[in-house]
Amino acid sequence: MRWLITGSGGQLGQCLTSAVQARPGEVLAGALSHSEFDIARPGALAQLLKDGRIGRPDILVNAAAFTGVDRCESEEALALRINAEGPGWLAEDCREAGINCIHVSTDYVFSGTARDPYLETAAVAPRTAYGRTKAEGERLVLKALPGAVVVRTSWVFGPGRNFVGAILRQARRRAQGLESGPLRVVSDQYGSPTYAADLAEGLLDLGSLAFAPPDADRGNVPSVRSPGTHGGEESGMSGIFHLSNRGKTNWLEFARSILELTGYGDLALEPLATADLELPAVRPAWSVLGCERAGRLGIGLRPWREALAGYLNSAAGVALREESV
Repeated sequence: MRWLITGSGGQLGQCLTSAVQARPGEVLAGALSHSEFDIARPGALAQLLKDGRIGRPDILVNAAAFTGVDRCESEEALALRINAEGPGWLAEDCREAGINCIHVSTDYVFSGTARDPYLETAAVAPRTAYGRTKAEGERLVLKALPGAVVVRTSWVFGPGRNFVGAILRQARRRAQGLESGPLRVVSDQYGSPTYAADLAEGLLDLGSLAFAPPDADRGNVPSVRSPGTHGGEESGMSGIFHLSNRGKTNWLEFARSILELTGYGDLALEPLATADLELPAVRPAWSVLGCERAGRLGIGLRPWREALAGYLNSAAGVALREESV
């Protein structure tokens, strides 16, 4: 199948691009960053296809988003355009062109007040502008293209700026005497850290199940479609899925694991309450996602600690560890 990636400059977008290129039998029709392709324009995909800048894709994966959670509070109109209206327009263009669509969403669509993992069927109740716009994006995508797949994830880290890098930079500064005192990290938010490379592989597996022709060779990916069906809507593979690395933790313990794996295990950590940060946007206290629907299809991501070690040993992780302060 031929894949088109939007938002290819982000952590997930970079990993999706690499995953498609590395997987036998898959073809990268295009990988477009925000500077190359603005999803927040009606008919943008239709015009792109008309211009012939890329070959016709079979599947579009939208990894583009306005993820500045605090900025969304003061720039909600822009967030709505990028996180909601833009994905809806992409889905409309996909429907008209006969292209399948996977749209990536977030744990922020939930209130964060639960104590059990959020299932795919749980009611959304966002408490932030970011969450509201992402929830609206899910709705508009599935309204325009009922056969689309929407995948929610949480606490993504990978190539680029992320929590892992922030912790390592603070550790290096203390090791070099540029700062002193314990590293203060939030301890009252719980979630599942998700390695972008693992998430990318899971998205490709879902796409292979939902959208590949019935006679396609899927390798080890299980088939769940009835004979003669094609596309997410007909196969029962459309709608909401959750994908994150297995297990739950809080930011403090996540930081502790980062330090232990990078030789800074002796650095003192101090728990911090979210309320002490006085941030513009509310942070969910609970972001753990139940990934049962994907699990029933044989698709699941490894435990988050293994994923973290994998990231730190990857080329991007090694470069991160060798950065100067």
